[in-house]
Amino acid sequence: MIAAWWQGLAVRERRLLAAGGALAALLLGWALLWHPLARQRAELEQRIEAQRRELAYVRRGAAEVERLRAAGTRSRGEREGRSLLALADATARGAGLEGALKRVEPVSARSVRVSFENADFDALAGWLEELAHGYGVEASDLSAERADGIGLVHARVTLQDAP
Repeated sequence: MIAAWWQGLAVRERRLLAAGGALAALLLGWALLWHPLARQRAELEQRIEAQRRELAYVRRGAAEVERLRAAGTRSRGEREGRSLLALADATARGAGLEGALKRVEPVSARSVRVSFENADFDALAGWLEELAHGYGVEASDLSAERADGIGLVHARVTLQDAP
């Protein structure tokens, strides 16, 4: 039936239909095969590039962690035999927290509790960072509440020697 219809067409019509069919096949091939694959490839290339940036970021972070770990390990000996109690008191005063420092009391053989009133939060955070990186002392517990004044807190910190 289709063959008879095809034979009934003029030569010019057959050529026109054949060219149209070939063009339709090419467009379908592009729309169903080539275009989705090309789009997926572009998306994969973008993901790979994003993952490369993330990997570079993680590697920089790992190098920084190693640098800080090495710096912390080297400076732990700088305590010069001072107890954690004496270290906490001296470093808090050195960090500009002497006016806010209210009490330093031992909790156990390896930990002390330090209390502050109206302490500058930024100075407190810097002090804790200095203890962690410079002396291997960790804050195992921290409670802070807002005090009157901008950036001021009442805080209690439990410090312990890092294992």
